[in-house]
Amino acid sequence: MLRIFILTICVWSLALPVWSQNQISGVRAAPSGNKTRVVLEVSEKPVFTYFTLENPNRLVIDLADTSRKSNLSQANISGSLVKKVRYSTPKNPQSARIVIEMARKATPTLFPVEPDGAYGHRLVIDLQDPNPPPASVAPSVVLNADNNTRDRDIIVAIDAGHGGNDPGSIGRAGTYEKHITLSIAKYLEKLVNDEPGMRAVMTRNGDYYVALNKRPEIARKSKADLLISIHADAFTAPGPRGGSVWVLSMRRADTELGRWLERSERHSELLGGAAEVISDNASERYLAETILGLSMDHSMSTSYDLSRKVISEMKSVTQMHKSSPQAASLAVLTAPDIPSILVETGFISNPQEEKNLNWSTYRKKLASSMFSAIKSYFRQVPPDGTLWASQKMNNRTHKVRSGESLSLLAQRYNVKISSLKAVNNLHSDTVRIGQVLTIPRT
Repeated sequence: MLRIFILTICVWSLALPVWSQNQISGVRAAPSGNKTRVVLEVSEKPVFTYFTLENPNRLVIDLADTSRKSNLSQANISGSLVKKVRYSTPKNPQSARIVIEMARKATPTLFPVEPDGAYGHRLVIDLQDPNPPPASVAPSVVLNADNNTRDRDIIVAIDAGHGGNDPGSIGRAGTYEKHITLSIAKYLEKLVNDEPGMRAVMTRNGDYYVALNKRPEIARKSKADLLISIHADAFTAPGPRGGSVWVLSMRRADTELGRWLERSERHSELLGGAAEVISDNASERYLAETILGLSMDHSMSTSYDLSRKVISEMKSVTQMHKSSPQAASLAVLTAPDIPSILVETGFISNPQEEKNLNWSTYRKKLASSMFSAIKSYFRQVPPDGTLWASQKMNNRTHKVRSGESLSLLAQRYNVKISSLKAVNNLHSDTVRIGQVLTIPRT
């Protein structure tokens, strides 16, 4: 009798409906350069699949074991790519189907983010926009009136690693990392300052120590658009060699953002005048959290995109120890409102690379490769209010057709070939069919 009772209970429990456990607590979307990031805030780790549809362009995401009670009409959406986020008919009663309606076709990349700091679980969707309109180029989500000066310079903060009583890594021949990094930083500083529309700020100009947390502070006080920290790697064995580029890990980023949110007296450093009208009640504090979160999303997206360009350029100078950007918890990269990258120029513990790094021509080439990447990136995605942004808005574009050449286009638009190559970051006279070129105004 007992066995029959237990069996009955088991069958009855299996027959009960399976209630959805995951909850969507918020949705936000904001453009960042040539991509738009959509973030779904969820209560549990998301289990998902997705596919795209055309005519009209949509991204469809199926979330397993997820409630559909959240009001998606309250999603915080900015930019021109994402038109709407809504529900659709799910695959089964226990799942949720989310549809992101897009103004044009975009390539999606989806990844979950673990909870940390002020945030819980998230599903991040990056929509790569192949042809972003000028209005969506590098919007600033940091509301700081001081940044609204028209046609200002793009400011690059250059951080020479170590210094003073901190020599950094020491090569087998006695080379100090702090001397190598300062030399490369000064070469890069000259390249930046020689470029019209750009200006360099150094975190240190000599052999003295600057605390790690002070370096991003220097960049912020200078209203920098980028912080690039220069280092030389080392290992216990002489074998490893090659460069690498690092960005802040998502986990450390969330922790830092949580610290900023808890320190309300520092909100004005990121929010400018907006901080004065944001009080400490729950709803307006959520507004601050949203703005700071979007700012961090923009900074990290920019950092990753720029890192890929730096790696591509450095390949022509040295072999790369890591072929893609690496993420780590690095104190110098923790500014939530400034795109920040750290460049390891090579292994000073490797005898050949130590020799190379002691060669001034080699250091100049490394600095030149970093500058080429920075210049190329900001030409494509100039920060709002800068001279380069103004120039881009006044420029035209041309899609290359069969039979057209660079010289033919220069003649047609009455511009110099050298100007065409410079504004499009072309290293040769070759153009390909379908390539979209920026035509500078004469």
